[in-house]
Amino acid sequence: MAENENRFSLIEEPWIPVVDVGRVSLRQLFSEPHLRALGGNAQQKIALMKLLQALCQSAVALQDEQQWLALQPQGVSHAVLTYLDKWQDRFWLYGDKPFLQMPAIARAEIKPFGTVLPEVSTGNTTVLTERQNEKALSDADRALLLVVQMSLALGGKKTDNSVVLSAGYRGKTNDKGKPATGRFGPGLAFKGMMHSFCVGETLAETFWLNLFTQQEIAMFTQYPQGCGVAPWEQMPEGEDCAVARSLKQTLMGRLVPVSRFCLLVEAGLHYSEGISHSSYKEGLYDPSVLVNKKGKELKVLWINPGRRPWRELTSLLAFLSPQQSEWECEQLRMATDKASLSQRCFGVWSGGLSVSSQAGEQYISGSDDQVESLYWLDPAHLGDSWFYHFKNEMSGLEGLAKTLYGSVSRWCREMKLEPNKYAARATEQYWQLCETQAQTLLESSPDSDQRLRLRKQFAEYIYRVYDATCSGQNARQLGAWAEARPVLTDYLRSTTGKEVA
Repeated sequence: MAENENRFSLIEEPWIPVVDVGRVSLRQLFSEPHLRALGGNAQQKIALMKLLQALCQSAVALQDEQQWLALQPQGVSHAVLTYLDKWQDRFWLYGDKPFLQMPAIARAEIKPFGTVLPEVSTGNTTVLTERQNEKALSDADRALLLVVQMSLALGGKKTDNSVVLSAGYRGKTNDKGKPATGRFGPGLAFKGMMHSFCVGETLAETFWLNLFTQQEIAMFTQYPQGCGVAPWEQMPEGEDCAVARSLKQTLMGRLVPVSRFCLLVEAGLHYSEGISHSSYKEGLYDPSVLVNKKGKELKVLWINPGRRPWRELTSLLAFLSPQQSEWECEQLRMATDKASLSQRCFGVWSGGLSVSSQAGEQYISGSDDQVESLYWLDPAHLGDSWFYHFKNEMSGLEGLAKTLYGSVSRWCREMKLEPNKYAARATEQYWQLCETQAQTLLESSPDSDQRLRLRKQFAEYIYRVYDATCSGQNARQLGAWAEARPVLTDYLRSTTGKEVA
């Protein structure tokens, strides 16, 4: 089969993972209104969501929220299908204009597909499980891999940076004049950033809620050239050509940054660093990232497998409070406003991949993982009062965690044991139990009686974990157990001064 023959249409062939369905094509995705949610791991969901949002932004240009409200989810889907028909020649995975690929990078070394998959062990890395072995990839798998590389590629020496397409470009060369280590993808950054999106009850609603209007795009100070042009409409010719420089200044360039120049072949992929985007430290970031703009330098929230995303909801939803917050996720703020305008229940999805770095090489260590969470909100309940109560309850849970940590530590010291290990493990178990009630907590925040009942449940978790961690089988242990046992009277006291029954 000729290398430049058009084959595997992303519009017609199934490749996008969807919950309860399997793989679907782009046409199916926007034709079947019942499709519920994207599948895959957290990293794939982020990359796909960014790509599909870019596709929707390319197909629909709305001036304001009133035009957005009139469009409705079916209007977005219809516009995207029309757009796909117009640009169908740009959505071939292989051919003379392969999707999001650079034929000119064919001079770069061919890398096995497993080289760019974080879960696959390559080189001299020890293989601990079967999942870490490289497996043959279908065209659908390769398409998904390609999309992830555009924004969330791992940094390191796996890129062949000896090939430079823009004459005179020095960004892929180190101080010694040799090929430099490849930079991490702008959607991943140093340790793995957390991304958040507003989701609807169907994928059609999700795309509609996350669609930015022209007025909203004008508010993004980090994109001086506005929305921009999708890279599949006009791919860059090199790392520093006019198109590449434009992508660095537009929303499209953050949704689909083309941070890797790739070319798929049967044996693997030609792989080199692509467009080098500025980081959050220079004021450039994805709208789906939670950022702190206070201080001289922007800060972002990193994915932490030990601290699940639901525990960051007070920061993610801080815009609901009239008090100015240090943290903001622009994607959520604007989408939540639209959900409230349309009076539709919506979910907050947050997730990402945590990574470790050493000498410029990014990898997955024993403590790193894919992390995600999804919780639903009713816009009828949202507001300053709801947020105040929810934030207060979350603060109470944090206080319980500290109390548990201190109690376990005191017991350990009495038993001549190292406290940190036991206390940390007990606290982790406590938060795991609390997570099972997170959705209930969100729904109960407006109701004082329900909040008090939940407090009793969370207190029971504290005692359950403490009793399981701190033994009281002999007299010495029992004395230490009783002395160090958590006292939760204040937490279990209602606003009237009475303890919860």
